[in-house]
Formats: sequence, structure tokens, C-alpha cells
Amino acid sequence: MMDRRVHPILAAFAACVFFFLLAPLVIIIGAAVSDTTYLTFPPQGLTLRWFVNIFQIEAFRTTAITSLQVAFLGTALSLLIGVPAAYAINRYRVELPRWLSTIFVLPILVPEIVFGFSLMKSVTIGLGLPIFISLLVGHALLILPYSVRVVGASLAAFDFSVEEAAISLGCPPLKTFLTVVLPNIRAGVIAAFILAFITSINDVSVSVFLTGPGISTLPIQILAHMEQFFDPTIASVSVLLMFVTVGVMAVVEATLGLTFLTK
Repeated sequence: MMDRRVHPILAAFAACVFFFLLAPLVIIIGAAVSDTTYLTFPPQGLTLRWFVNIFQIEAFRTTAITSLQVAFLGTALSLLIGVPAAYAINRYRVELPRWLSTIFVLPILVPEIVFGFSLMKSVTIGLGLPIFISLLVGHALLILPYSVRVVGASLAAFDFSVEEAAISLGCPPLKTFLTVVLPNIRAGVIAAFILAFITSINDVSVSVFLTGPGISTLPIQILAHMEQFFDPTIASVSVLLMFVTVGVMAVVEATLGLTFLTK
């Protein structure tokens, strides 16, 4: 077997990367199990009461449900718009103007604070929509670039002559898209869903402008809790969110395999 030696500088660089990635997680987990009434690290004692405290605070329960609803519905809405948009941009790239694809990435080019403020002025105040609908529209627009760009990357590698062959054999265009095109780009759709969902559920900058009395999201509630309390409950919420993310990735790995997303 060939002896592959790693250069010391490369090994040191890799060690630094792992340290800066894992050290904040270790500190948060340590603070979450600390038996003190304030955030501290290393933990002074071990306890799980701060995890129990999360479920005893009604605001965390209600905002977590709202965040999940907005994330699921917003992601579904962004895919409903983004998949046909990505298909049109790639399928008719010659006929369509080149600037059209740039429009769909504007939400990530504009600073989120400016984007959130403009949504508040135009959607919440201008149109007078309810807070939950405004929040849903704002998140769908915020994560729309992920749907268009990731699905578009899958469509860039798709051979559209297969679609033309199916249509020439008498298959209706919509059925061709659902039975020929969509199965071939499902990896991109799944990757877009995961990226958009995680972005939505962790968003603060846009949500802070679109939430209102009675309706808030979990990240906003975390900030509100920190303004009044400095106990390890916040660290416990962060740990649970990390476990949820790891659980989602474990399900994807068990069902599809993470390498499936890179195809």
C-alpha cells in the first residue's frame, strides 16, 4: 500500500478548522448542562433541568410550532415557485434574457435587514396582510434563491433531449415533466428543501421585522428570553436545535445517503 504522508502545515490547518468548528458546540453543550443559574463554561455541575425548563415555558412551545409551520410552508411555497422558474431558465436559456436569472438571487444579494424592512413596508403595512401570512411570504422570498439555484444546478446537467423524445412519442408536457424530468432532478429538489428549511428556521434578520403581537418565531423568542434571563435555558434550546439538524441529516443519510445529494 502506498504510504501517503500528510504535510505538517496541511495537518495543522485541518486541525485548526476542526477546532473552530467543534469548540463552539462543546462550549454550548457544556453550558447547557451546567448546574448554575447563569451561563458559564466549564459547567460547575451536571444537570438536565434546563432542558426540562424549555418545555415548561409556553412561549418556547408556541414559537417552535410557528417556526416549524413557517419553515415547512415557506419551503414548500419556494419550491412551488422555484422549480418551474429553474426549469424555464435552463430549458429556455437561449430565448430568455440573461438578466432574468439574476432576479431570483436578489434576496441573498440585498442585506437581510434592508430586505426585511422593505417586506414590512410593502407586505405587512402596504398590503395589510396578517402577520402569519406576511411571515410566510417573507420566508418564501428569502429562501427562493436556494430553490432556484440548487434545482437549476441539477437541471444544468439534465439532457433535455430525453424530454423531447418523450413528448415526440405522445406524452403530454406536464406528464413528461412529472415522470421524466422531476425524477432526474430529485436530488437537487431534496437538497434545496434541506437548505431552504434550515435557513428559514434559523432566520432572525427578516423575522424580526415581520413578527408581531401574538406571533413570533423561535429565534426571536430566544433573543427576547436572553434580554430578561441569562440562564442556561438558551444553551439548552441551541443544543436541541443542533440535535434536530443532526437528526435530519441522519434520516437523509439512512434513506438516501448524503452522497445522493451531490449527484
